[in-house]
Amino acid sequence: MKHALVTGAGSGIGAAIVRTLLDQGYRVSLLGRRLDALAATVAEYPQGHYCATCDVTDPAQVSDAFNAATEALGPIDILVNCAGAAPTSAFHKMPAAQWQQVIDVNLNGVYHCCAQVVGDMRNRGWGRIINIASTASLKGYAYVSAYCAAKHGVLGLTRALALELAQQGVTVNAICPGYTDTDIIRTAVAGIVNKTGRSEAEALRTFTDTNPQGRLIEPGEVADSVLWLCTDSARSITGQALSISGGETG
Repeated sequence: MKHALVTGAGSGIGAAIVRTLLDQGYRVSLLGRRLDALAATVAEYPQGHYCATCDVTDPAQVSDAFNAATEALGPIDILVNCAGAAPTSAFHKMPAAQWQQVIDVNLNGVYHCCAQVVGDMRNRGWGRIINIASTASLKGYAYVSAYCAAKHGVLGLTRALALELAQQGVTVNAICPGYTDTDIIRTAVAGIVNKTGRSEAEALRTFTDTNPQGRLIEPGEVADSVLWLCTDSARSITGQALSISGGETG
């Protein structure tokens, strides 16, 4: 079975992707900042995985982690770029350092990871690169301008790289979830409650009201889309932005 490497694998969407792939028999390498979180993600799986800490903004760490994953589980057939960060700030109050950090994690991190696998995928004539890009790659959201800029960049990179690799047996796609039921959203809801005194249900509607279906996306929905893109049935799907948003974006 093929070897998939997933960044941001310790929680939320990344963890759901890891478990879905392991359930289908894929060998999976997990990268993230905290080894304990990665271990918890695969606690129920006795084998078929490899965990390593890695800061995707650091090219040296990325290189070391990818080399170790390849040594542990073989050549990387599938790359899922899921590491990300989305701090909120009004643009006129945003420190330059925050802007740079968001770009480094969400856009440069994708570049560093793609650079580790593209050459080998080209040589072997098969590969899948799947970038978790968010609906923020398709539209703007207030107070996350850096995140929107980075995710728009990820989508541009996805489309350009897909064209370069179209005849090499390698597909490159972006999955663009809307607000998803993860710890990040739950923390944001708690923050709204604390700051405004609104009820939890009212605070949650800040996020669910953007979805025409009136709900949060489930991490498993994103993971199932990743699974499909990994298959040969999706070999003609490349350079695409798959919106998983209940109709929020087209």
